[in-house]
Amino acid sequence: MGSERLWSHEETATFLDVSPWTLHKWNSAGTGPKSYKLGKHRKYAPQDVYAWLETRASVSGGVAA
Repeated sequence: MGSERLWSHEETATFLDVSPWTLHKWNSAGTGPKSYKLGKHRKYAPQDVYAWLETRASVSGGVAA
């Protein structure tokens, strides 16, 4: 991990422009960004969130090679 601080569940949801509940559902289904459980709190490394977003990129106007 880098030297950036971890994001809270709420900060990550805000960054992704989704509700905290949606992010929770993604975590439960195993489809959301990688997260870390620290006690009762779920935290996210910014680089993991960015990497997860990259896996969801789509190519406009055609079929991806």
